[in-house]
Amino acid sequence: MLIAAVFLPLLGAFIAGFFGRIIGDRGSQIVTCLGVGLAACCGIYDFFTVAIGEHDQVVNLMTFLSSGTFEAQWALRFDTLSAVMVMTVTTVSTLIHVYACGYMSHDDSQPRFMAYLSLFTFAMLMLVTADNLVQLFFGWEGVGLVSYLLIGFWFKKPSANAAAMKAFIVNRVGDFGFLLGIFAVYVLFDAVSFDVIFGAAESKATAEVTFFSIHAHALTITCLLLFVGAMGKSAQLFLHTWLPDAMEGPTPVSALIHAATMVTAGVFLVARMSPLFEYAPNALAVVTVVGATTAFFAATVGCVQNDIKRIIAYSTCSQLGYMFVACGVSAYQGGIFHLMTHAWFKALLFLSAGSVIHAMSEEQDIRKMGGVYRLIPITFAVMTIGTIAITGIPPFSGYFSKDMIIESAHAAHTGVGNYAYFMTIVVALLTSFYSWRLIFLTFLGKPRADHHTMEHIHESPWIMLGPLVALSVGAVFIGGAFADHFIGEGREHFWREAIRVLEHNDSIHRAHTEHVPFLIHWLPLIVSLLGLGWAYLFYIRRPDMPGRLAAAFPGVYQFLLNKWYFDELYDWLFVKNAFRLGRFFWKKGDTGIIDRFGPDGLAAGTVAAARRLGTVQTGYLYHYAFAMIIGIAAIVSWFVLGRAG
Repeated sequence: MLIAAVFLPLLGAFIAGFFGRIIGDRGSQIVTCLGVGLAACCGIYDFFTVAIGEHDQVVNLMTFLSSGTFEAQWALRFDTLSAVMVMTVTTVSTLIHVYACGYMSHDDSQPRFMAYLSLFTFAMLMLVTADNLVQLFFGWEGVGLVSYLLIGFWFKKPSANAAAMKAFIVNRVGDFGFLLGIFAVYVLFDAVSFDVIFGAAESKATAEVTFFSIHAHALTITCLLLFVGAMGKSAQLFLHTWLPDAMEGPTPVSALIHAATMVTAGVFLVARMSPLFEYAPNALAVVTVVGATTAFFAATVGCVQNDIKRIIAYSTCSQLGYMFVACGVSAYQGGIFHLMTHAWFKALLFLSAGSVIHAMSEEQDIRKMGGVYRLIPITFAVMTIGTIAITGIPPFSGYFSKDMIIESAHAAHTGVGNYAYFMTIVVALLTSFYSWRLIFLTFLGKPRADHHTMEHIHESPWIMLGPLVALSVGAVFIGGAFADHFIGEGREHFWREAIRVLEHNDSIHRAHTEHVPFLIHWLPLIVSLLGLGWAYLFYIRRPDMPGRLAAAFPGVYQFLLNKWYFDELYDWLFVKNAFRLGRFFWKKGDTGIIDRFGPDGLAAGTVAAARRLGTVQTGYLYHYAFAMIIGIAAIVSWFVLGRAG
């Protein structure tokens, strides 16, 4: 079951990828959906066997790398953390695969698309079941590669190619930090296996290293380098710019990236390496601040975006910030719990957005929608469920996971914890506002689409609606069903050794045991309801107010609309300078030196000399005889003079 859960998606990807033309579109859909579907069944079984049944195990497959004293096994690690991730990845991915069969039904490259989806799932499964850092990096780079292929799937669109390149390049920046982190771990522990690293973590708690001539705490440097990799994959502030542009890929791709794969890899990495982070409090402080700031940044930008998919994309960026806040205050279980619940309602929101786009003749601007809830009632219902879940209204899933993160930040009793608490409360307000803004502008009010579009609005087929209904069930119930195991009294028994938290750092424990004031406990729900009322006032009761507010503060509005000008800053700082450097090497190096002394120098001189020598070949016998006599005379003269000397 353990091996099948990981390798069945790879088998489906292999068959669809190499034999797609033979088995056709329908055959490719069946084999890939069957592969991930069976993997999901195995993943659920393994979850109850490993996590609930307390049967952790490591399945050794082969030696992955061996060089001198260095050795890395290819092994599948199944503990509570990996079991949770495998179950979440496979179940959500299965529903996205089924949805994609309907959404991509008119595309002429369906076998390739379905193969990429399954390969994406496999790469993520390799990542979360890795037993060492080298194997984890293999899956890490695998999701990066397949994300490039999927974001740029519609490669005839220049914007899709640009978005794929941007995602790939930005992630390489983060991955460079991750590689340095792996090297640092090996230098420090002389191993890359998790069991060896975690077993020796306490003995290295006070170790110091010299890094770039700076004498520093070894585990702090190591964890910060690992976190740089997490920032790239999970689109945290400064390395976030690829995530909104990734919307150029088909909607199922967006759902898979944001819900079950890629962006959750960074959160998983920090949780997996928690035994190291617990001995690096300064690194945890950085994780907390970056997570809280990212959540605030993305929420502010999401409030003014008009593309339905980009709003949800910035929502993902913000929610990932919540997860890192949880990890930063040692509430790793809360971060993983929010990762799991978020996977369900975020996949639901993205696929619902795809259903809206499908109904609106590919229109994605919410300003050109409105008044369609009667025409697509099922899509309206499930997307509303996803919105209630993400805004944290009980008893939906988001309430259990997000509120615990906020309370854990407050219970940390640190400066960065207080900063994170304040920011997450503000973000809860903004999240509710922009989420309900999306619902009101998309479905309610007066229709703003043209007459032709309104005539053709229709509900999606059941092959697309079925997964939406299934995801909505998870968005409603999965949080309450597993709250006790993840963040309740049963969490220590449930997690065992999968995530190690030092008792004095466990903010979830303090949030449970300390008396939480009434306002602190209910404030997240209060601000969520305030956000709902704010959005209702602006977009239902007084739709003129947003425009008046934007006109009153044009600088702030443009700042948010342009995403804090990060793209413009990076374009000026890196892109244009890279072009300048490339142009310099082209003009001065290639043309000025290589071409001048190469093709235009030595080679050109050789050609000119050959051309001049060619004129000697006249074809007249007496010319050749004269040349021979001159040559004989020259040789005899050289010989005589040489003897005389």
